[in-house]
Amino acid sequence: MRQTDSDIHMRSEVFDVVYNTQGGTSQRRNYRGKMEQDSGEGVVIKQESVEPVELESRIIELCQDTPKGITDALISRHMPMVTAQQRAMAINRLLSTGRIDVLKGTGGLIYRLKDTQGTSVIKGADNQEKLVYQIITDAGNKGIWIRDIRYKCNIMITQLNKILRNLESKKLIKSVKSVAASKKKVYMLFNLEPDQSVTGGAWFSDQDFESEFVEVLNQQCFKFLQQKAAVAKDSKQGPIAQRNASYASSKEVCNFITELGISKVQLSVADIETILNTLIYDGKVEMTVVASQGGSSDDSQTKLFRAVAPLMQPAGLMRIPCGVCPVFARCHDGGAVSPSSCVYMKDWLDF
Repeated sequence: MRQTDSDIHMRSEVFDVVYNTQGGTSQRRNYRGKMEQDSGEGVVIKQESVEPVELESRIIELCQDTPKGITDALISRHMPMVTAQQRAMAINRLLSTGRIDVLKGTGGLIYRLKDTQGTSVIKGADNQEKLVYQIITDAGNKGIWIRDIRYKCNIMITQLNKILRNLESKKLIKSVKSVAASKKKVYMLFNLEPDQSVTGGAWFSDQDFESEFVEVLNQQCFKFLQQKAAVAKDSKQGPIAQRNASYASSKEVCNFITELGISKVQLSVADIETILNTLIYDGKVEMTVVASQGGSSDDSQTKLFRAVAPLMQPAGLMRIPCGVCPVFARCHDGGAVSPSSCVYMKDWLDF
């Protein structure tokens, strides 16, 4: 039996459905559905419009699932039935009520859930101060440059400088000079300890490299490994046992340096390993890696170091600056590079 057009095309109908909830109250919902069917096509159902309150709640949930922030494209991908006008209205309501923040990202605007704990610290401040404070908070102990702050908040430089000075006067943030650039300051929260990438760690003091301090540590670490090797050599053991006894872990070397008290700052095992690596490059120390006795997954390997003697002494020419000078071929009397003006030769002769 062949279907007629009236059977294929169905009009829009509004159904009033009344149902009871557990509390005994009744609610009424309106469902409008339009079904159109052609001879070779399926049924297409028009989606129900999303209520504004429900849309705002779904955007908040999406922000909670993505702490770094969401974009309009992400919202559209998760909510394809919502129009651009409905998204804009919902986002504007969330911004006006102070539930989300808007930042400028590489791909456009980013919407992020507002940190109520952080903004409560600067209670009474305007929205621009709260936004700048939130950007600096997100930077952590690595800090953020003023140019990056301005890019994210899009505030004029004069107004931004005024906000930063105000936050610094309240001791909410602080500026730290970076060792990467002498004139570059980064901003971070007042109670944070700057990262080593900013301060340079134990080897820098006021942006100056402590070459003498590093040299003292170099000598003391090598001295400790030499003593360890001498004790192992004096022991009446086999050659393999003596070799194994001459090794010391980086933690043992760190404890030795700490007991000497030659460092005003607290040195970590990683700092001592940096010094031991320089000794390896000089050919004075060798390293081996063994499995840890504890067998923990976090630290399954242990680095061991021991002092080694060179197989043969370097030639006399290699002990003077001329033996390793990269511009030796251009060195002559009266030239731009000459023995009389060589600073390395003067230092070597003074030694």
